[in-house]
Amino acid sequence: MDWNSTPAEQAEPPMSRRSSLPLSSTIPASPNTVWVDATPLLQAACTDLLDGELIHGENFNLFAAMSALEIMDPKMDSGMICKYYSVDEAIEDGVGPVPISFDRTTDVQCTLDIMDHLLACEATWHKGHSLAQTVFSCIYLLRPERTVPSPILHSYCKIIRATCKAIVSVVSDARTHEEEDLFTMAYGLPLDGDGDEKSLSLLNAVEENLCRQLRACKAQSSRRKQDMEPLQSDIDMEEGYCKALLCRLRFRKHFFHVLACMRRPQGKGLELARKHIASSISELECIRKSADFLISTASGGCSIGIEDRTTASGRKPIGFDASLNSRVSAPAPPRSIKMLSWNKAIEYFEKLLRDLDFICSYSLDPSLEVLLRFVTQFQSSRPDLVARSHLQLLLVQEGRLYGRDPMFAVITRAAGLPETTKNHDIQRYESVMQLGQLVINMLKIVCTNTAWQRRKLGKSLQDWRVIYVQLELAFTNKFGEVLATSNDENGVARVVKQILIWLEEQAYWIAFRFLMLGFELELYSPSEFFMVYWYLYAVLVKLAEKTDSRMEITEITAAKRKGKKRKDSSKDVGRETRIPPAVRFLQCQIHLVEGLTLLQAALRNEMAALHSLTPFNSEQEIFLQHFELLQKACIPEQITYHSFKESTSYARFSNIATPNCFQQAQKLAKELRSSFSNDHDRLAELRRLEQVAEHNSVAMNVICQLGAVEPNSLKVSFEFIHHPCYATAVVRRA
Repeated sequence: MDWNSTPAEQAEPPMSRRSSLPLSSTIPASPNTVWVDATPLLQAACTDLLDGELIHGENFNLFAAMSALEIMDPKMDSGMICKYYSVDEAIEDGVGPVPISFDRTTDVQCTLDIMDHLLACEATWHKGHSLAQTVFSCIYLLRPERTVPSPILHSYCKIIRATCKAIVSVVSDARTHEEEDLFTMAYGLPLDGDGDEKSLSLLNAVEENLCRQLRACKAQSSRRKQDMEPLQSDIDMEEGYCKALLCRLRFRKHFFHVLACMRRPQGKGLELARKHIASSISELECIRKSADFLISTASGGCSIGIEDRTTASGRKPIGFDASLNSRVSAPAPPRSIKMLSWNKAIEYFEKLLRDLDFICSYSLDPSLEVLLRFVTQFQSSRPDLVARSHLQLLLVQEGRLYGRDPMFAVITRAAGLPETTKNHDIQRYESVMQLGQLVINMLKIVCTNTAWQRRKLGKSLQDWRVIYVQLELAFTNKFGEVLATSNDENGVARVVKQILIWLEEQAYWIAFRFLMLGFELELYSPSEFFMVYWYLYAVLVKLAEKTDSRMEITEITAAKRKGKKRKDSSKDVGRETRIPPAVRFLQCQIHLVEGLTLLQAALRNEMAALHSLTPFNSEQEIFLQHFELLQKACIPEQITYHSFKESTSYARFSNIATPNCFQQAQKLAKELRSSFSNDHDRLAELRRLEQVAEHNSVAMNVICQLGAVEPNSLKVSFEFIHHPCYATAVVRRA
């Protein structure tokens, strides 16, 4: 064994496969290597070891065990599953011939199959598999110089490599690939080519030639048909093949332009990106329509099912070997990869383009509240890594929002402070700079996948709490009692007060988002719903209070800046007593979760329903497991398991129907429609809340009436019929 050998030496095949050759002819020794015959050691180990036992050193740990290779095991030894030990060996065996075939029709058909299979490989890579085992399982990509005699295949391979490079770059820069750790690992594969411009110019030249070819085969005159030599031998099929090739090349061109435009600083390329997105979706539709033609040209028809084939024609593509890079793909056994089908790949790219178009449609609003609503709406469609990475890079560029707005200006605007406050000297204090970094981290977190986002948001709550305490202490110590007075209207006291109010509001929004994501991830069992709704009620009440305080101070400050006359003061008082629509929207949800909490608590107390049956955890332990991160950050304060038990122990069918919280929520939802008439997302959410409230109101009346008389005759379950987070009670006869 050689523990100091180079990677190239380690990549040599096992000696047992070349036993007829002397050792020095396969892996030559060097001054830094000492070769020892390990056969007697292995034979002795085989005699002494039992099944499942492992030879290891003193420092061998669990991580090393998970990454260990088991020699001669097909699943654990990467050298065992390789048919070829090098690309050159595969080429010599005829795996990736150039030209593909001397029959021009076969050559075009195989080229189309390669294009389709590469699309499936790329979609599979985007789903988190290794680049080496998916896209770069293609020999033509590994040796691009060999494809020069075939301009169509050569241009396609060039643009594929340029696209992979662009995607690796955007995901690496966003640093969200911790969730899919293999995504950005290139393993020394040839991603860098002759440059993006040369790849595009080559693709444009091939596209232009194909356009001339298509125009020639459409011409009515036989003389014009003979002006250009057809791509293949069957003239009747020429138009179909030209269209199939053109839509695939054009899709690659427009998709690459989408990626390039979206990387332009400060969102300057978003409008142009939308045009290329529309063209890409159009070309994908043409690619999908070409399947009927290609299947009809396949000899013997298509025998592979639609869910298994990776090409439009159903033929198996040539020039691919997934095991070629298996030994360089990771310091662990290669993954078993189930390639996405051709149809699934097209569906993936269609969704990716729709997600990117949604990002490009955003107006880059400087309001943090509007931005967070946009991101929440974007995340509801479950976008994949590539789209989320583009969103993060759009939001945060060089430590600024959209690359243009300083974080202190974003914070002061969110806190409702005047525009002039963005240049206030307070921004130079360390605590304020830390708060700016905390906002940046939050924007990055909300762009990650749902599970990662929830975990990171929960952990960040303590940071928000610490920053709040630091800010409060720092400015109290520095300015003393000035912060406790309201006379310093234009000074540091007013700025600090409003920032602290906003900071608390933001912390409660994060807590609200944390709890709601638990429903999306299905982390709560039905017996735990009312526990979560009870905690959600406490968070929403605090969130509504802080939002109302911030908006009230903002209105008062704005009124003072305008210099209101004394005679208008009575009108101002009347205006201030009205609750803002944003707060009433929160109140609607408060009534809804209060009703759900009381209804489920009454079912638990009266009918012994919704009890946890797990033998492993007590209810108190489950409470701590779900809300530990919120409890550590004191969000809200003085909320404990004992307060939860005490407040829910009095719920009975006789006292939960009046007042009917669901009816109050339904009434508020209807009244708020006019306030959000121009906000389609809020209107849709209000409709969902109204449906949940309406159905739960009816269900509660039935339960209260029949439950008191025949408690054992009812079977109640809670299902997410109208809303992904607020459950609807379903009542059935037992």
